[in-house]
Amino acid sequence: MKNIYKQIVTTALLAATAMPGTLLAEATSDDGATPLSAAARLDFQINIPGILRFRVGSDAGTIDLVQFTPTAANLGDDTDIDGTGGDLTGGEVTVDLFSNAGQITITPTNNSSGAGLDNGLGDTISYDEILTSSSDAAVLPVPVLSDAGGTTSQPPPTSGSRVTNLTESWTYTYDNTDVYPEGTYGGVNTQGGRVTYTAASP
Repeated sequence: MKNIYKQIVTTALLAATAMPGTLLAEATSDDGATPLSAAARLDFQINIPGILRFRVGSDAGTIDLVQFTPTAANLGDDTDIDGTGGDLTGGEVTVDLFSNAGQITITPTNNSSGAGLDNGLGDTISYDEILTSSSDAAVLPVPVLSDAGGTTSQPPPTSGSRVTNLTESWTYTYDNTDVYPEGTYGGVNTQGGRVTYTAASP
């Protein structure tokens, strides 16, 4: 009989524990003469996921091609040559950066193995010949391109020290400081012409 009673009490306690609003909730009471007071507490928690979203050029997975075509008349005369292509045309691309993960560092690399853009015939043009500028260099600076890659830029957070939400544009021009052998240098992921920008949080 004792065992049966013990089992009934244990079952009742387990059922009460599993029921919301019974043993799990906090409840207090007060009785007697007025005024009366009873307090019950709740705890709150908000879980915000970390995010880093970065776009250079067209959206939806498109990789833009920026081209430069100096004429025979101004070849190598140090006149800057505007580009064509880019999602904004004229060698200009949209740059979006959104993150809540702290200070962001942007680093460009390329597939030239440190040699610059080549024409497939053994001639090369250094990435130093491609100039970069930002629509707002103080807000979203563009890292300088180089053959070795690895230069960086750090846009300041826009809210506190950890949130960045920016949209600017970067523009590319050809410095045209020298005369190079004829040919097509670089291209669509060929001959050292692919630059990859990587945005990273700490």
